[in-house]
Amino acid sequence: MSLTPPNPFRPSRRSLLGGAAAVALALGTATAATATERARPTWPTEFPLPNGFRPEGIAIGSGPYAYMGSLADGSIRRADLRTGESRTVLAGVTGGIANGLKLDRDGLLYISGGRNGSIRVLDTRTDQLTATYQPTTTGFVNDVILYGGRAWFTDSYGPVLYTVPRGDGGRGGDLREVPLGGDWEQGPTGAVSANGIETTPDGRALIVVNSAAGTLFRVDPKTGHATLITLRGADSVVNGDGLLRVGRTLYVVQNRLNVVTVFDLDSRATTATLRRSITDPRFDVPTTAARLGDRLYLVNARFTTPPTPETTYNAVAVPLR
Repeated sequence: MSLTPPNPFRPSRRSLLGGAAAVALALGTATAATATERARPTWPTEFPLPNGFRPEGIAIGSGPYAYMGSLADGSIRRADLRTGESRTVLAGVTGGIANGLKLDRDGLLYISGGRNGSIRVLDTRTDQLTATYQPTTTGFVNDVILYGGRAWFTDSYGPVLYTVPRGDGGRGGDLREVPLGGDWEQGPTGAVSANGIETTPDGRALIVVNSAAGTLFRVDPKTGHATLITLRGADSVVNGDGLLRVGRTLYVVQNRLNVVTVFDLDSRATTATLRRSITDPRFDVPTTAARLGDRLYLVNARFTTPPTPETTYNAVAVPLR
């Protein structure tokens, strides 16, 4: 009796079943991912904050949570972007201020202290402060960016950047001051000069906006040497507040103008070419922006509205493109 040898090119029943299972799993995963993407547009694009909160900074990590700081007392709230509901994760204190915020991958939130001059680090996994810094020469610690192994802060009342170490559980370390020089021009006493801060597309320098002058600068973090960035298609970025960069696209929040101006950068950020502007009837002096997916989330500081304990505040979302 002759036996027909097995066909090496015919899949076995086991491989067929395994392949079918793999395909089903892939389809299920893809379906879940698609459902998530379809569900995201149903997330709220506007959500309230407590009366009297006076938001200024906003930070988002991998999502779906945003952290917002209060100018009224320095408290921090965490908002679920899927529902718009928020809760306090760091209680406020008399005289406390929270301006710019930036959330690191390890869950540490770096907080600018505005006029009280402090720099704080909050561990969002435990809702506990792990470090506090108090620069001796500060006037107004305004915004923050994460660059290299350190967090970098602007001072709106003085030509200097402050920098503290990242990581290590946020347990503190050396605070350094880097004076701004080169093309930098400090405004008169009391004027908000250095404000928003970002990194350049080539990852070798920082971008700082001078709110009063309406100018952008490329800053060498080692020396503080500032080089004026040439604007094309726009005369200035006056009232420039928060900065956000996505690739070579720079978003400049011009607070009292109620507009986000969008620029294309070259890799070294020596030029910024106007692409378009984002406006929205819900803008009420937005100050800073954070990104999640295809949305920009902004807080309305309402600087033109006298703040009272009953004044209402909110955050809004607009399409990124």
